Amino acid sequence: MAKTTKKHSKITAYNNWGYVFVIPFVVVFCIFSIYPVLRTLWLSFTDLKVMGSSKFIGLANYVRVATDKFFWRAVWNTVRIWIVNIVLQLGLAFLLMMVFSDVKYKFKGLRVFRLVYYLPNLIAATSIAFLFQTLLDWKFGSFNQLISLIYKLFGQNYTYVNWLGDPNYAGHTIAVIQAWVWFGNSFLMLMAGVQGINRDYYEAAAIDGAGRWTVFGKITLPLIRPIMMYVAITSLIGGLQMFDLPYLMVQASSSSYDSVQTAMMYLYRFGFHQGTIQTGYASSVAYMLFLIILSVSLIQLKLFKRKEN
Repeated sequence: MAKTTKKHSKITAYNNWGYVFVIPFVVVFCIFSIYPVLRTLWLSFTDLKVMGSSKFIGLANYVRVATDKFFWRAVWNTVRIWIVNIVLQLGLAFLLMMVFSDVKYKFKGLRVFRLVYYLPNLIAATSIAFLFQTLLDWKFGSFNQLISLIYKLFGQNYTYVNWLGDPNYAGHTIAVIQAWVWFGNSFLMLMAGVQGINRDYYEAAAIDGAGRWTVFGKITLPLIRPIMMYVAITSLIGGLQMFDLPYLMVQASSSSYDSVQTAMMYLYRFGFHQGTIQTGYASSVAYMLFLIILSVSLIQLKLFKRKEN
């Protein structure tokens, strides 16, 4: 009995060392994650501008956000750009998934295609912004010149389009670029889901003479529904947090700026832009965006679960 108790105490002492190794992570996580979140929540109830003293003003900042037409216009810009982006992004990812998962095609070199499709996701946003600003330049960009050359081959004149400076084109242009950057990530997620499906299902379907679309609709699609839910929710969260490309590619002085100003750009204006900093109001904008993202994500989750049932 004494030996058992001694052995048990040694195991307990050994296991307690795990807490020693976990403590550094917990401390860093609390300092750099938990504290900023709670601090931002507190600031959203104050009238803090930049630095110095502040006064508790209750829900005044949230009332201001809820009635701020410029904030809601920024939210609409974000949603509008995201919708075009997600249609192209998931549409292309689904198309490639169908092609590469079709047992009749038996494509080789899938790893090479994965690398090529995912490569834009590895490039820094600043590099992508500079690249497309150069390609889409109104007067000297390669894109306009190439289209003009094609028009001339058919004896037609082409009027150069200001892809990033025209309010009618800027949002859609950025959405297409976003889709190009992120479709590889969605494709990898969907392919991972397909490769996790037991091949016996496909072999049984082939024996029964099931067609390509029947296999996709009755086997592939239902079994990758969890992956689809993950891709849809993460794409929505990332889309509503869109900031880098619109901010880098469209200047504040451009006539198209108001049409591409996203909710995160609006938050940045009041949170960090010199001359317009209102820390308390920016904090309330951040939490309003959090509530919007949380609400829409829960709706998506409920819809996916309803379809599963």
